[in-house]
Amino acid sequence: MKFSPSLAAPVLAAGLVLGLGGCTERDGEFITVGTAPAGGTFYVVGNAIASVLDANSGDHGWRVSTQGTQGSNVNIRLLVDKEIELGMSNAAITYFAVRGEGHWDQPMEVRSVMTMAPNVALFLTPASSEVESIADLAGKRVVIGPAGAGFETFVSLILEGHGVSMDDITPLEATQAAAVDMLADGSAAAAFLGGGIPVASISQAVATQNIRFVPFDPEVREQLIAEFPFFRPAVIPGGTYTGHDEDFHGLDVGSMHLITAASMDEELVYNLTKTLYENREQVAQQHPAARSINPDNVTRPTGTDFHPGAIRYFQEIGIWPEAGGE
Repeated sequence: MKFSPSLAAPVLAAGLVLGLGGCTERDGEFITVGTAPAGGTFYVVGNAIASVLDANSGDHGWRVSTQGTQGSNVNIRLLVDKEIELGMSNAAITYFAVRGEGHWDQPMEVRSVMTMAPNVALFLTPASSEVESIADLAGKRVVIGPAGAGFETFVSLILEGHGVSMDDITPLEATQAAAVDMLADGSAAAAFLGGGIPVASISQAVATQNIRFVPFDPEVREQLIAEFPFFRPAVIPGGTYTGHDEDFHGLDVGSMHLITAASMDEELVYNLTKTLYENREQVAQQHPAARSINPDNVTRPTGTDFHPGAIRYFQEIGIWPEAGGE
């Protein structure tokens, strides 16, 4: 399944970036949404969010564009540096970023705007491969994600849970679309792909190759879910992908969420949240993963505090958890 960047029209040209952290609303403000490389869900949903915000600016007068980035890691840094105003991120990566843990040398001051679709990810391998379990990845060349995206944050936890360290594999960095080609030409034994279901790259892989989904060990899967708040059980329904008719018991490796800098103006974040939520059906028309923008999901905790502007809107419409959320 291919998605065209033209879905983002009438979004202004990507790359138009003016930092707005901490400013107030004025006619003609520019807001940039950091997305991710083409081939994954972040790219499509991020463009859809920008398109819907731009088309529904009303009296606010903002103009919204997208900036193609390498994904979560880069978006978090761009937000902190006030080079973009909103960004797509994986909740697992943001979890460690706001704590200054893992490869982050200090806490990154970003906040959640809304929780979105589960990022259902898994290892794929050619059906002719000798890789039948995650433990079998030891000694193999494995695509772990795009350079700079930060997928190693959760891939390493999954590998270690199955008795494999990052040092035991040859990690390769590539976009999801490029990873499919690497499986086809044999330059990678396996690739870690995922996003909101359905994922374009996985659809492409199963349509053009004979692909095996590498199963998670059920006990390891449950241990990961118990230990980290961003891991959640996820099932890929049988028939979602060509040739895979049985349900696959996978893992939400950190839900997609929309984030902003902690310093962003509260009124601006309130109005952006309100506009996006009230026009959520328009986003869902561009990718089914955006159906997760709903009252049962948007305030779901993932380990990152919500921005006060978003909290105020969710309280106003009565969907903020009574216990106070995060």
